[in-house]
Amino acid sequence: MIRLAKENDLDELLELYLFLHEDKIPDESEHLKNTWNKIISSPEHNIIVCEIDGKIVSSCVCVIIPNLTRNVRPYAFIENVVTHKDYRNKGYASQCLEYAKEISKTENCYKIMLLTGSKNENTLNFYKKAGFNSDDKTAFIQWL
Repeated sequence: MIRLAKENDLDELLELYLFLHEDKIPDESEHLKNTWNKIISSPEHNIIVCEIDGKIVSSCVCVIIPNLTRNVRPYAFIENVVTHKDYRNKGYASQCLEYAKEISKTENCYKIMLLTGSKNENTLNFYKKAGFNSDDKTAFIQWL
């Protein structure tokens, strides 16, 4: 089942992010709680999850960003695409991305951007197969 994350999904999401780039689950803190509350209550911030047998196995984040260009149409930004290692190559991440695309269409976005830190050819081909291209824009990152 593909759905938006709920308030009680935090612990499972943090566990899933261990398959992304995290090496540990953050300590429970007021900062973590406040950040989660801010995210989960924001209408622009969509955490999409794929739930199989009551377990979150895949997810992505789709943020809708208001914009003053392109006829004042917003754009969508996708990050943190991840699938639990035991559930990969079953189409779950593709379903999450498709859900993000539908949200983006509903919000009248003119484009969807996606960044990946992966250089793995399989990962890059996965995004291409999902309809993304790396020809139109160049991304630059400055880590803070």
